[in-house]
Amino acid sequence: MTVEEHTELTPLSPDSPTTTIVEVPHQELEQRVCPVITVMHASVGSGHKAAANAIAQAIDHMRGTHNIPEDVEIDVLDVLDYGRIHFDGNKTAASFTGATRPLYDITWRYTLTGRLLWGGGSGWSRIMFPSFNAYVEQKRPLAIIATHITAANVAVGARMITGVEYPIVCVPTDYETEGWWPHHEADLFCVATESMAETLRARRVEESRIAITGIPIRWGFTETSDAASTRALYGIPQDKIAVLVMAGASLPQPYVRFRAAIEQTIPYLRGFEDAHFIFLPGKDAEYASHLRAVFSGMKLENVGVLDYVDDMPALMHAADLAILKSGGLTVTECLCAHLPMILLGKSYGQEKVNTILLTSWGAGMHVTTARELIMTLRHLHNNPASLEALVINGDALRRPNAAEDIVAATMKLVGVPKKRHMHFAEFYWGHKPAHTR
Repeated sequence: MTVEEHTELTPLSPDSPTTTIVEVPHQELEQRVCPVITVMHASVGSGHKAAANAIAQAIDHMRGTHNIPEDVEIDVLDVLDYGRIHFDGNKTAASFTGATRPLYDITWRYTLTGRLLWGGGSGWSRIMFPSFNAYVEQKRPLAIIATHITAANVAVGARMITGVEYPIVCVPTDYETEGWWPHHEADLFCVATESMAETLRARRVEESRIAITGIPIRWGFTETSDAASTRALYGIPQDKIAVLVMAGASLPQPYVRFRAAIEQTIPYLRGFEDAHFIFLPGKDAEYASHLRAVFSGMKLENVGVLDYVDDMPALMHAADLAILKSGGLTVTECLCAHLPMILLGKSYGQEKVNTILLTSWGAGMHVTTARELIMTLRHLHNNPASLEALVINGDALRRPNAAEDIVAATMKLVGVPKKRHMHFAEFYWGHKPAHTR
């Protein structure tokens, strides 16, 4: 039996057909003659895959333009499927959500990882990812776009080993650049902000290899939806401040502390008479049932629970405020939906830099405890102009067309000859990082 995952993507316009981007497990590769563009992620949380799918959707939309062949096939790959040693990336990520969080914070972006840089090499790929090397030899992709550092480094090794020429484009999915991207061998970094570009310059990445595009998100956030219709569809009062409590994802472990703070906040929600709180537990049916039981027991009337929502862009456009963790993709979607944010909980690693950037721009508010959350909600409840200010401040970071810009920048590199060097491994020292903690 063939094992393939098909991701059905929303049509980009009323006249465009629904397209299928194929996520290809390496066990089921087929011989194709069509040109291929490969978009790679790693199944470590949901954000890297979501960004990869957004880029794939943009490629499909842009067929026949920007040097993209009409008959191009788009492969969305999980690099962990190709490893000689198979492990669950989600479980590994979840292991850094408890007492080990400070350790993760140290390794993510402190001075050491900012100065000791991995330059890309063939050794690791030759030993650990021979099946991906075989994929490259067979498919000979026009380009590889990577939304995770592991994918990018594996793409570098495969290019050296096989001799197949293709540009490698790195797309960080947070608001800072981790130290272990293949800085020397990547052809282009597509980053969200000038601050990230400043970090790359200290890591010996030339200006010509940096593009400020934003973080790629799914289609729908540039469309103007009918907020009244969306509220009616989901049972949200038209005359209340609609607050989304985004408390669910594919991994429940990172939300343990977030949910604990929310539980402490719930008894106080009845005091916000002009607000209606919509809890989004994602696919966690057990947590959704728990919330409904709590709300029923407390007889709260200004709350609701929505199971998994397919059209999140429309729901975000119809809301007035979101309470959430500071994951890169989610906060970017809020920015593009003009949705003010309260970032809840202590954050580490990439979430810490996301929090710092958003609050420094005045595009979000950060609280760490239930008490702070209640105080902040009261402030925003009593001062609606503060919500407008958060939206205005987020304008500088809002780039809803990031996926299309990344694809256009990638295709400019296709077919441009490059002189490559083969090496088993390469380490080098960068300058002092531009942003240290």
